[in-house]
Amino acid sequence: MTFTVAIVGRPNVGKSTLFNRLVGRRDAIVHDTPGVTRDRREGEATLFDLNFRIFDTAGLEEAAPDAMESRMRSQTERAVANADLALLLIDARAGLTPLDRHFAQALRKGRTPVIVVANKCEGRAGQPGLLEAYELGLGDPIALSAEHGEGLGELYDALRPFGPEPVAEDEDEPDDEAIDEVMGPEEVVRPLHMAVVGRPNVGKSTIVNRLLGEDRMLTGPEAGLTRDAIAIPWEWNGRPVRLVDTAGLRRRATISDSLEKLSVADTLESIRMANVVVLVLDSQAILDKQDLTIARMVVEEGRALVIAINKWDLVDDKAPALARLSDRLETSLPQVRGVPTVTMSALAGRGLDKLMAAVEKIYETWNRRIPTSQLNRWLEEMTERHPPPALQGGRRLRLRYMTQAKARPPTFVAFVSKADELPESYVRYLVNGLRQTFALDGVPIRFNLRKRKNPYAD
Repeated sequence: MTFTVAIVGRPNVGKSTLFNRLVGRRDAIVHDTPGVTRDRREGEATLFDLNFRIFDTAGLEEAAPDAMESRMRSQTERAVANADLALLLIDARAGLTPLDRHFAQALRKGRTPVIVVANKCEGRAGQPGLLEAYELGLGDPIALSAEHGEGLGELYDALRPFGPEPVAEDEDEPDDEAIDEVMGPEEVVRPLHMAVVGRPNVGKSTIVNRLLGEDRMLTGPEAGLTRDAIAIPWEWNGRPVRLVDTAGLRRRATISDSLEKLSVADTLESIRMANVVVLVLDSQAILDKQDLTIARMVVEEGRALVIAINKWDLVDDKAPALARLSDRLETSLPQVRGVPTVTMSALAGRGLDKLMAAVEKIYETWNRRIPTSQLNRWLEEMTERHPPPALQGGRRLRLRYMTQAKARPPTFVAFVSKADELPESYVRYLVNGLRQTFALDGVPIRFNLRKRKNPYAD
């Protein structure tokens, strides 16, 4: 049985650096700007032989009840309440601040055990701050340098009592093969990786919260609240889903801040790692230039695309709006015909079932494999109906054989007598035929041409 740890503290004390150190990856964005982390991020951490779940939280700040910082603090308090242990980080080089004392007092009143960690203790500059940490009355502080990996042994000693009891070496345990013989092989179900992307302030985090059934992500009227791409394990109708909320993507020309560049890079990486990407549009500005740029990016990466039009309850003339969207997609994204479009209102909780049904359907299409025999019968019919063009001298190109190289996305290989001379228009004719015959609407199709090797060429 594992345990959960929440990392808390005021802004810019190194919480995200410690989180990255313990999960072994650069998952959380680290920047000199205070208050980078706004949503709580979770991950699987490993420290020597200890495995536990860890939460990276927003910096604790005093603010008015209706301010963004107050909503961030509520998220942090929820993470601490759900954790088995809280690590209160302080900046040893800056020393103990009134804000550190204030929040230590608040944590002391809760039921969650607290361990004080004095970060940035590399060298001698952190020694005074380490000694000041005793004033908090929360036990002996741990001297640590998250950036340099110093003090992890002392942190392990502090976390060890919260972990599972170590198994005695002489205790006989069945090995994996013996368990398989008794229980049988267990089928591994891959989680569906679903990323929610779009321009700032279109309702991405609200959609994620509605799907999860809780206020997991920070929301509000301010644009650009989400900075990190936050992955959340979830389950829909018995299927495991890895749901990713991302930062809003603005036009590249308008991005100058280095922190926003990191957020955009995080979002782009989430698109590359996703199976299905839900592009959220604002009903008041359907499919503008930036939306099309994002859609093309998703298609070029080979991901399955679903378009969700949020705030649909604010649209008066719904039929003309849908017609404009359909026309725009037909002219601007001709390489992916039949992209599923769902209208919804995340704030009112409408259209969520339709959205997930579209995601499941497009995911199955994206994973589809077509037998080689069916493909070659289809290829023969297509070439008889519309033969390839003739070359100079009157000889026609011959498409000899075709197979599906892989799925995710569907990728096909056709062997042609002169692959470099087959016109692009004829390739489009074959791709459109594949979509129509094998129901591959809405997913990118990759079609590669190969020239058969002549065994007598040498």
